[in-house]
Amino acid sequence: MLMKKLRISTPFSQRLLLGRREIVISSSKTQFDFPSISPKVEQFPQFIQSRKLNFLRNDLGFSGRTLFSSEAAQKNSCWNCCNGVSSNTTPFLVCTACGCVQPVDQSVDYFQIFGLEKKYEIEGENLERKYKDWQRKLHPDLVHTKSQKEREYAAEQSARVIDAYRTLTDPLSRAIYILKLEGVHVDEEEKIDDVELLTEMLEIRETVDEADDSQSLKQIQGQIQGKFEQSSISFADAFQSRKYEEALAAIRRMTYYKRANEEIVRKL
Repeated sequence: MLMKKLRISTPFSQRLLLGRREIVISSSKTQFDFPSISPKVEQFPQFIQSRKLNFLRNDLGFSGRTLFSSEAAQKNSCWNCCNGVSSNTTPFLVCTACGCVQPVDQSVDYFQIFGLEKKYEIEGENLERKYKDWQRKLHPDLVHTKSQKEREYAAEQSARVIDAYRTLTDPLSRAIYILKLEGVHVDEEEKIDDVELLTEMLEIRETVDEADDSQSLKQIQGQIQGKFEQSSISFADAFQSRKYEEALAAIRRMTYYKRANEEIVRKL
């Protein structure tokens, strides 16, 4: 049989049709030699299969039984014992098999950390109990004998759990956070042009300035707290109905009422 060398140069992601099979070349510019067989085209399938496997192993660095690895599978496996975890289980902060603390996974949101449904109204008791459970597992005193790597993971996870707890326990922070999870931008430094709200806030500030005893200040504080809670309820209703403009308006009111309350606390 007459054999000759044929050289092919192909750009990135170009598809090269050989006989009845197709090879996808994924390098920026790949050159390789192979014999062109004529006229027996039916022999191409076996040849191409062999060349394709060699190309994947040698040029792209694949070896062993598995040609492709799953990033998702690696992400949900323990770095210490390689034990896998189902995406339907609890957040992978600590491996359930070997007990090792895992690196922070930013795809796990604050609600998932505490096993809570992603909604504005939450149960404070369940949140606090789960928070204490996580801190017992991540506390520095419990991992001080571990490797440097695991101690660093524990410090990062502990800080994130604390931030998650503070965010979800504060109604305003929780409202802002849950909107951001929905992809709604919240500008916390936005200037308010709601005349009615601004007028109300000026009146509250004047009342606070004129109050000359703690009893009067506490009375004003109670009124402001009532307004804050009402705005919180308005946010919950708007968020549940996916009325995001109304939800943002409720956040603005909550922000101003919270600042007014902080002024009273400073004066007390």
